[in-house]
Amino acid sequence: MDLPAITAPDVDARRAAVARHAELAVPDGALGRLAELGCWLAAVQGACPPRPPARPRVVVVAADHGIAEAGVSAHAAGTTSTQVAAVREHTAPVAVLAPVAGLSVRVVDVALDHDAEPTDRYRVRRGSGRIDREDALTAEEVDRAVAVGRALADEEVDAGADLLVPAALGVGATTPASVLVSALTGAEPVAVVGRGSGIDDNAWMRKAAAIRDGLRRARPHTRDPLALLRVAGGADLAVLAGFCVQAALRRTPVLLDGLVVAAAALVADEMAPGARDWWLLAQRSPEPAMALAVEHLDLAPVLDLGVRLGDGTGAAAVVPLLQMAARLLAETATAEDGLAG
Repeated sequence: MDLPAITAPDVDARRAAVARHAELAVPDGALGRLAELGCWLAAVQGACPPRPPARPRVVVVAADHGIAEAGVSAHAAGTTSTQVAAVREHTAPVAVLAPVAGLSVRVVDVALDHDAEPTDRYRVRRGSGRIDREDALTAEEVDRAVAVGRALADEEVDAGADLLVPAALGVGATTPASVLVSALTGAEPVAVVGRGSGIDDNAWMRKAAAIRDGLRRARPHTRDPLALLRVAGGADLAVLAGFCVQAALRRTPVLLDGLVVAAAALVADEMAPGARDWWLLAQRSPEPAMALAVEHLDLAPVLDLGVRLGDGTGAAAVVPLLQMAARLLAETATAEDGLAG
């Protein structure tokens, strides 16, 4: 896949933000991570002082996974639609927090296990293949999924979104996500197996076996991100990878949250080196694979909430901090202001 080169965030705007922080009427370093967030915003917006994000947008990508049939989740295979309904009914955690953070939420069905509506142009397929035995997608489906992700990012940016939060809903999705992380970081399967949806020890062992078998099939493709998505990913992971790539190409900041999104981001940065410069990691998940993905991407989480959800809940908690960081940089008095007063 031929992609344009990623343009780096604005270094001059970051330097201006650092210089402005040095002028504020507060002790040097007193604003801590809030100062860093303001400088990051200045760089990705190309302006100092930066604007508080005014139209942050969560895009939840929903899909079912064949590997759920192996009993790797606390939820039954094919029940992702129940989680999607909760988001749409504003009872899921991310939907509950969204109004508090000034977020709007969109849910997109890319591979739920039901018959598609004829007008649903984002569908890639019905569910994804069981990755311990078969490919998740065909080559054509990978191309379509990445194109869908890129189109979704374009739609949101064109509609005025100034901060994007990719999110995921999918029973069994942390299993292919863990395989991708293991394949791209070189970690052994046992090092990436987490509790995901809250599984017991027996399900953990089934998940470990599924990741082992999926990784055995994935390892020959570690240098080919599209082939890796085909063999061991899924429609949602490929859509999210395309989404993260296109957001960087459109110079739009992204908040990453959750293992599935982090795994897709790993693939996206392989597809478009430098894309990670446009991303901020919202919070540290307790999933073991998440720690490996974070280290590989060299991103420092803003918060450590222990949230395992992948629906954007942790990112919703960070959006107000970004708005605060922008206002601190723009509105805090400088030492010169104090002397003038």
